[in-house]
Amino acid sequence: MSALRGFLVAALVLVPVFGTAQAALPEFTQLVKDVSPAVVNISTTQKVKRQAAPFPGMPMDPDDPMNEFFRRFFGPPPGGVPQQQARSLGSGFIISSDGTILTNAHVVKGADEILVKLSDHREEPAELVGLDERTDVAVLRIKEKGLPVVKVGDSDALEVGEWVLAIGSPFGLEYTATAGIVSAVGRTLPSDAYVPFIQTDAAVNPGNSGGPLFNAEGEVIGVNSQIYSRTGGYMGLSFAIPIKVAMRVAKQIENSGQASHGYLGVTVQPVTPALAQSFGLKRSQGALVASVAPGSPAAEAGLRSGDIILSFNDTALSNAGDLPPLVGNANVGDKAKVRVLRDGKQRTLNVVIGELPDAEQLAGPTSSRDERAQGGRLKLAVTELNDVQRDRLDVPKGGVLVVGVGDGPAARAGLTRGDVILRVGDSEVKDVDHFKKLVDKLPAGRAVPMLVQRRGNPLFLALSVPEK
Repeated sequence: MSALRGFLVAALVLVPVFGTAQAALPEFTQLVKDVSPAVVNISTTQKVKRQAAPFPGMPMDPDDPMNEFFRRFFGPPPGGVPQQQARSLGSGFIISSDGTILTNAHVVKGADEILVKLSDHREEPAELVGLDERTDVAVLRIKEKGLPVVKVGDSDALEVGEWVLAIGSPFGLEYTATAGIVSAVGRTLPSDAYVPFIQTDAAVNPGNSGGPLFNAEGEVIGVNSQIYSRTGGYMGLSFAIPIKVAMRVAKQIENSGQASHGYLGVTVQPVTPALAQSFGLKRSQGALVASVAPGSPAAEAGLRSGDIILSFNDTALSNAGDLPPLVGNANVGDKAKVRVLRDGKQRTLNVVIGELPDAEQLAGPTSSRDERAQGGRLKLAVTELNDVQRDRLDVPKGGVLVVGVGDGPAARAGLTRGDVILRVGDSEVKDVDHFKKLVDKLPAGRAVPMLVQRRGNPLFLALSVPEK
């Protein structure tokens, strides 16, 4: 009996503790009622060629040789190439009472018809005002007035651990609400370098795309965009476009039909611990400039290959992935301060932000010598580049081509067959003889940065020759 009394006393003592924790949890019931009227369901229709054979037994692959047999003996398919309608579902939300809606670009891209379903079950055809694939933002408009709108929050003020609520149509299940917390902010994904994503653990699935992500105050702070999944369904990692980025792009689309993004004109790579040591940095930080596009804003400002960008407009870069979103969200024509480390000293350069072009490529010819340097201190075989190789590998002048890598310093640095060595330390490689002289002068026991070009992309490697 005394043991039971002790248990009851302990339970009573614990009640206030659990009660306090429970009181701290958010109550989403009223929030969902308040914000749901401004959330919409989006369905699209796209006409596509049907992948079915028009004659029984006819191969579906149009390049199959048997197709010629069917055409010759049976003539062309009746009625031409058959078509079918591809349908998809997504979500969105109303940002102005005159019918302007925000969603994802991938939800409506290529659609022949877009239908918006409101919370009161009205269905309205929507006009695509414009979309921006780089940020995955699209703006729609329907012919309705006096619509409920979302309240836009401050995505810059988000902190990890905050509660968030997602509303959308996963798998077509309209007005599904899911909650979670902010798992990370400023997350850069490989395929979307211009968006500093908000990562959450709120359950998001196909159909949630384009829907709003709310904070605990009922303000939109993000646009649900994508998930990380090995199954196609939710696995605890979902990503939203910060509303500040989405609204900036939406405003540009409304004003001109398209969005513009800042452009610096550099290719950057992470600063590994070995590279940090070779450049004289105490720790890995910043973005290492691998190349600078000729005539770009970076070139005009004096940025060089080998510079390490430490900050952009007074925002410190912990890694290379921090730079693209900062540049992409800068206004074209604005001046930006770029602090770099060069030759062991820090300096600040002023860059006028340009507009991101669609694509730029450079090429050029020279040299046809076939001399090789093999073995040596690096256990490496290199050769001159001929005119065909220069044109194919996009190396106008200088450099040597790696044709073999043995077990030694070159392999440990990460050099592989097919790399083009452009620079060793501060010296640009002119030819094989010059490369051999540079290698002979390498200090033993100290890492030296080496610039190579691999599959068309510049890359720094930390090369270290061991002491004998």
